[in-house]
Amino acid sequence: MIDQEMKKAVLESFENTYGKKENVKAYFAPGRVNLIGEHTDYNGGHVFPCALTIGTYAAAAKRDDRMIQLFSLNQDKVGVVSFCLDDTIAPSEAAGWTNYPMGVVWAFEKRGMKLDKGFDIVIYGNIPNGSGLSSSASLEVLTGFILRDLYGFDVSNQDLALIGQYSENNFNGCNCGIMDQFAVAMGQENSAIFLDTADLSFEYAPIKLDGAKIIVTNTNKKHKLTDSQYNARRSMCEEALSILQKKLDIKGLGDLSIEEFEANKDLLTDPDMQKKAKHAVYENQRTIEAVKALKDGDLEHFGKLMRQSHESLRDDYDVTGIELDTLAEEAWKVPGVIGSRMTGGGFGGCTVSIVKDEAIENFKKTVGENYLNKIGYEATFYTVEIGGGPEVI
Repeated sequence: MIDQEMKKAVLESFENTYGKKENVKAYFAPGRVNLIGEHTDYNGGHVFPCALTIGTYAAAAKRDDRMIQLFSLNQDKVGVVSFCLDDTIAPSEAAGWTNYPMGVVWAFEKRGMKLDKGFDIVIYGNIPNGSGLSSSASLEVLTGFILRDLYGFDVSNQDLALIGQYSENNFNGCNCGIMDQFAVAMGQENSAIFLDTADLSFEYAPIKLDGAKIIVTNTNKKHKLTDSQYNARRSMCEEALSILQKKLDIKGLGDLSIEEFEANKDLLTDPDMQKKAKHAVYENQRTIEAVKALKDGDLEHFGKLMRQSHESLRDDYDVTGIELDTLAEEAWKVPGVIGSRMTGGGFGGCTVSIVKDEAIENFKKTVGENYLNKIGYEATFYTVEIGGGPEVI
């Protein structure tokens, strides 16, 4: 469901910024929300995200020289940022938001896909910045999609996800798993993606929410994963894995059943590490169970598992914080809320809730007021729809 106003805005801005050009095209890549399966993707577990109808728009065209020029309507005060392909591409504080698209250009070149000429681009996103709905993955996949279209590179959408993850890990310094980029690149309308991150096998699971909607609630507390405890959590899980591997033949924490973990958890003598590993194992099993519940049409059970997921992220993985906890805990009290949990990396960002249609207004009013009273500033509510992957528009 393309927003024609957003499309019009990027095309007009392109002309205003760079002048009239032939062969200017408009593009879109979605944001994503993860319904369940948090902090499992770098532990070889399952995730269950879906692409959204909000995302990142762009207008782009090739140039005749070696310059790349980038402009964002969301950060218009920054102005046009320019790079030359003959210079070394490296991340920098000064480059700001352009580190994400330039990281993708860098990652393409690492794979031997070199750009013969530069390009001009205008970006405009309607994903709330810092909300945990993957504005960075959306921008990465969008950039890769545009490079494929403009330069004729032979890469699949799944490759675009892997290139986006590689650039975020190695150029931008956030040790994220594959989920965000995969959900953005492989999104399908009205379906979530049940993805096994251990081998990238996946299936589309239709989301039938008869009489209910997905509501994303933004804490409006900004989070920046590279500056947060995200990388520290990942390191601790990797350490736990290496300890367990001395006894068990496993490639990731996602390989463990709950019974196997419980039988071997005492190998992890650091109580905090044991809790982090426990979350990775239990959350993976919850995700498998949740998808089965959805297939069986048991939304109530799916909702219970969402709550358990949040409690585990709060008590064992310690990535929620007072803002996310307040949103989730207030949501659980409202009649007609099927389930609610934090989504994304944590430390701010958003919750995702499944709410019956007749309860939506009361949900927004009650949770909104209680959040404002406790936290001191407002939360923002978005009723979201599940969309498809990147496209030329």
